[in-house]
Amino acid sequence: MSLPPNFLDELRLRTPLAPLIGRATKLTRAGRQWRGCCPFHGEKSPSFYVYDDHYHCFGCGAHGDAIAFVMQNQGATFPEAVERLAAEAGLDVPKATPQQARREAKQRDLHGVMDAAAEAFQRRLRLPEGRPALDYLLRRGLAEDTIKKFGLGWSGGGRGVLAADLKPLGIEPRQLIEAGLMRENEGDAPPTDLYFNRVMFPIRDRRGRIISFGGRILGDGQPKYVNGPETELFSKRRNLYGVELARDAAFRGAPVLVVEGYMDVIALHQAGFGGAVAPLGTALTEDQLAELWRLSPQPILCFDGDAAGAKAASRTAELALPLLAPERSLSFVSLPAGEDPDTLVKRGGPPAFRAVLDAARPLSDVLYGMVAQKFPGATPEARAALRHELEASAARIPDKLLAGEYRRALIDQFFAANRRPAPAFAPRGEWKGRGGKP
Repeated sequence: MSLPPNFLDELRLRTPLAPLIGRATKLTRAGRQWRGCCPFHGEKSPSFYVYDDHYHCFGCGAHGDAIAFVMQNQGATFPEAVERLAAEAGLDVPKATPQQARREAKQRDLHGVMDAAAEAFQRRLRLPEGRPALDYLLRRGLAEDTIKKFGLGWSGGGRGVLAADLKPLGIEPRQLIEAGLMRENEGDAPPTDLYFNRVMFPIRDRRGRIISFGGRILGDGQPKYVNGPETELFSKRRNLYGVELARDAAFRGAPVLVVEGYMDVIALHQAGFGGAVAPLGTALTEDQLAELWRLSPQPILCFDGDAAGAKAASRTAELALPLLAPERSLSFVSLPAGEDPDTLVKRGGPPAFRAVLDAARPLSDVLYGMVAQKFPGATPEARAALRHELEASAARIPDKLLAGEYRRALIDQFFAANRRPAPAFAPRGEWKGRGGKP
């Protein structure tokens, strides 16, 4: 969203900060500014200050203007925050350029196609041909309310089914290709449905609009899961499954949890963990981390307790380091061997998963373990190399104060892990030289 700077300046001038922020936390006068408890982290002593044109928390480092506050406090995107503030200020948001208008109109059309497809998939799930798919979901322990809440469906058992279902609505194969629901074939062969014989999982953006689908094959075929391709609406790198529901849960205080797959997210939501989300067939990206931090200052990443899980945790820790800030971090949990969130809540219920969350480790601990594995030796050279690497890791954090805190935490762990017993000396006066004589 590109807006003229003078419009944004006018919007900020017409939005007094104290009344806006006062809706989220109680403020009292403190000289020329206002003071209160920070709405972004729990604190008993006020360290959050509101000035004429910005706010700042001396506890967690949260900082910004009116637009940033609405984005952080309400989980809004930049365009959403501007629209909300402009409506309150009585300002009209400048209209898009003709090119932007055409793109937005195309996106609206594609959203309509996705909605129609979702309805067709849900309808087929309730037909006799969809009964095996519905039985599969019920066997996985999903309640009817959960199936409806997530809009789960059935693709149909053959190719060409979706195009036939949507043709009476005036939706053409060209639109289905643009939406990522059909694919073109070589030569003169007609396009075919991307999904067939699959349980369907609608993927929504943070505003709840369907932007793609994932499909899980029924039976033992491969690939087990198919995710939609990159389209005008959908990017695997930027979106998270379940984000539209996790957004609301996070604002009610639920922890934000990152798990691996669709069924893990759905099982956790059904068990009461409404902040669960999942990446879409890729390792976490910078864009997805930014989205997670819009929801929570410290999301919890849940990895399998095997070598692959440890590798994924290390990769994420490396990715996060240059993005950290005082109000942005991560925690990590390792699941018991052979378990995923879905199986864990089925076996032990919510208390079993809550116990795992209670053992979450901060990013600094994961980072130390990751680096220490590279230098397993006990020689002076190995210890020196480990210290160098730990300090280099901390130096990748752009915030200097935070980098200093990480350096101290990592070096403290280094000394705790490398304590050596003091040398045993003979008592004074009892040392024996050569020949056993004092």
